[in-house]
Amino acid sequence: METFKCECGHLNHVGTVICESCGKPQDETATDLLDMKYEGTARRSIVNNQTFIDKVWTFFSSVKVAVVIIVITLIAAALGTIFPQRDLLPPTADPTTYYQDEYGTFGKIYDFIGLDNTFNSWWFMLLVASIGISLVICSLDRIVPLYKALNKQTVTRHPGFLKRQRMFGTSKVENITEEIEKAKKNLLKKRYKIREENGNILAEKGRFSRWGPYVNHIGLIIFLIGVMLRYVPGMYLDKALWVQEGELKPIVGTNQNYYIKLNDFHMETYNKNTEGKVYEEAIERFGNDKIPKNYQADVTLYKRQGNLIPGEEPKLTKVKDYNIRVNEPLKFQNFALYQVDYKIGEFSAFLFTLEDKKTGKKLGPLKVDLQNPKEVYDLKNGYKVELRNYFPDFYFNSDGVPDTKTRKPNNPAFVFKMTTPETPKGEVAFVAIKQNIEPDGVNKYKMTFAGIETKDSTGLTVRKDLTLWLLGIGGIIFMIGVIQGMYWYHRRVWIQNQDGEIWIAAFTNKNYYGLKQELKKVLGDTKIELPIDQQSEKSV
Repeated sequence: METFKCECGHLNHVGTVICESCGKPQDETATDLLDMKYEGTARRSIVNNQTFIDKVWTFFSSVKVAVVIIVITLIAAALGTIFPQRDLLPPTADPTTYYQDEYGTFGKIYDFIGLDNTFNSWWFMLLVASIGISLVICSLDRIVPLYKALNKQTVTRHPGFLKRQRMFGTSKVENITEEIEKAKKNLLKKRYKIREENGNILAEKGRFSRWGPYVNHIGLIIFLIGVMLRYVPGMYLDKALWVQEGELKPIVGTNQNYYIKLNDFHMETYNKNTEGKVYEEAIERFGNDKIPKNYQADVTLYKRQGNLIPGEEPKLTKVKDYNIRVNEPLKFQNFALYQVDYKIGEFSAFLFTLEDKKTGKKLGPLKVDLQNPKEVYDLKNGYKVELRNYFPDFYFNSDGVPDTKTRKPNNPAFVFKMTTPETPKGEVAFVAIKQNIEPDGVNKYKMTFAGIETKDSTGLTVRKDLTLWLLGIGGIIFMIGVIQGMYWYHRRVWIQNQDGEIWIAAFTNKNYYGLKQELKKVLGDTKIELPIDQQSEKSV
């Protein structure tokens, strides 16, 4: 930035309204009160606007732009909460059809324009990053020149500076030195820091309150960094994990280093016969044994030993047993497993028999585990059944081909190949609930349902958050800035000897009423008249 020299000899940047050293206003013909918000210093965003970088800096240094970006981000965040986000859908839901099925046309539009993945979208991350950039540039554009101006200010200020302060007054007294000394002692009692020069006084206190908004910005920037770090792999995890009774599963996000086994799941409900009158009305409204009192997953946590070898079972060592309840998660390393949902009586296995249609002779039963089905079931003596295909959540797609919506066994369907001594080439059958289709014509054998086994399942949320400490630090720093800016005030009082008169001017960044009351006490035992609030006089 270019500079110019004030009559006091100080070099100021072009665009400075008040000399950083002596306080001389550059427009001495103006009569308006001085704008002391940034001490009249030249800001880069106002002075430099030539290059592309200058234009970007100017754009992001605008408070109006920052407010607009924040408002847009808040609106986007609000829209993202109208319906569940894609990663929070039930594990059995098909994301491609869920929104339209559940919420109709509006849900379809919601999904189409990408609001179903708002908080993981590139444009939302860009908005958050823009807020951070705006905070950094807004702060640097103001705090650097303000800091320099406050540090370079001299005790003796230009008369034009004093006259155009909001509070200003003159007094004619006989003994100027004595009256100034009295005022000085009273200012010291009020904890002002005093600087003297040629019999003039600059009393100042609470300057640190001027940095309150910028401390806020630092806190917000740290907070936003913490938010952005959640998009870095390994820093944040919030995933669903469904485990069936007796099932051993790797825990998502642990790179298959940790496994969990659900030993048992049990749920307690409120019963008016045992709970007494406290819950009687609610129980009668919703029905007896309908309101969950506690649902608990009794699990065992395992840790894998050695490397994971494809095709081999991992070697596991038991870490601990734990009972996961609501708000009582299983914690290990940086992970926490929360109990959030459950399913009672979920399909776990289907039992079938191989039946001769002509004689009614049945072989089996064979048990198809819906979580880990076998490829071949040997019934001996030349009888065997191959599982050619398995659809856990069966439906016919738009081409009329069997498909599955999810990997959860909500509506299982199977394609079996049945081989017997009478049919050595095998017969194929498509078997689903209440369906038994023979695509190659009429078979001699069929697969007949012989029973169903069910198990309870628990829905866990696997959480890992390595950004909480950073979010906490950001929040604490932000609150320090709020307290710093709200409960302290930057106050300055200039007392000068001007041609046999005492000139007094005062400034505060907020609460001029409090400053007036303080000056009454400071000047109470002196002959110096209380300065006038020039803004109040103009408004009258």
